Amino acid sequence: MQGNRDIKELIVVSGKGGTGKTSLLGGFASLANDKVLCDADVDAADLYLILEPKIRKRQDFQEGHRAVINPDKCTECGLCRDLCRFNAISPEYKVDPIDCEGCGVCVYFCPEDAIDFPIKTCGELFISDTRCGPMVHARLGIAEDNSGKLVTLTRKEARELAKKRGLNLILTDGPPGLACPVIASIAGATAVLIVTEPTLSGHHDMDRVVELANHFEIPASICINKYDLNPDMTGVIEQYAQERGLPILGKIPFDPIFTKAMVQKQTIIEYDGNSQAVQAVVEIWGKLAARFDLDTGQAM
Repeated sequence: MQGNRDIKELIVVSGKGGTGKTSLLGGFASLANDKVLCDADVDAADLYLILEPKIRKRQDFQEGHRAVINPDKCTECGLCRDLCRFNAISPEYKVDPIDCEGCGVCVYFCPEDAIDFPIKTCGELFISDTRCGPMVHARLGIAEDNSGKLVTLTRKEARELAKKRGLNLILTDGPPGLACPVIASIAGATAVLIVTEPTLSGHHDMDRVVELANHFEIPASICINKYDLNPDMTGVIEQYAQERGLPILGKIPFDPIFTKAMVQKQTIIEYDGNSQAVQAVVEIWGKLAARFDLDTGQAM
């Protein structure tokens, strides 16, 4: 990603959902100063549940096209139905907006020029204020694609906002998994923190994200959440990290306050700053700040 090299971006990701990365990012939001928050999990954004953003600006996200048949021009010759490989055109010559992939074949070959091809609105982008700082977030429409492009746009807007306000740190909540949105969320980042849990699937998916970070030559580190629920698997992950030369910046014990804090619309730091789990999060942030020179002020 091009831009001011003084602006650093930390991406918190996980190979699978439910590992606690959003709660961890929320904790960092309470600890770091002079930053822009970015929720790049556009398919299922939930950082707003913690931070209650006040939306200051919104804009439509438009990408791709969808065919629309004009009944006044259509002669029902059947060519479009024959050519459509997605069976998106009904016998009544209406296009199903869910099935239409926007390939444009029907538009190109229609002999009557009876099919319009307007650009479609896929979602929304928001710029908001929160009690922890400015935030850029987005929401992709139901059953819409192009989530990778919306992630890229969200990160771009976060960087522009950081430039405008003279801030040099972006904290980004990345999407889970390893698909296009994840690739779009980590490319060009300063550092990646991979949140995993001591399960077989957690270990497997963490390994895939590590490979992705290595491909983009982005420094990666690991945090093991709920490490005490399966000490044997925690040991396996620690051995894996040692063999790969990956630093484990911290291990967080299982603690219901993660759920309780989200229910109360608070970060875990705000909810209970004295619990063992929260202290582990504070230590992880301190190590991240020192390792990548991310901290822009004194932590709370």
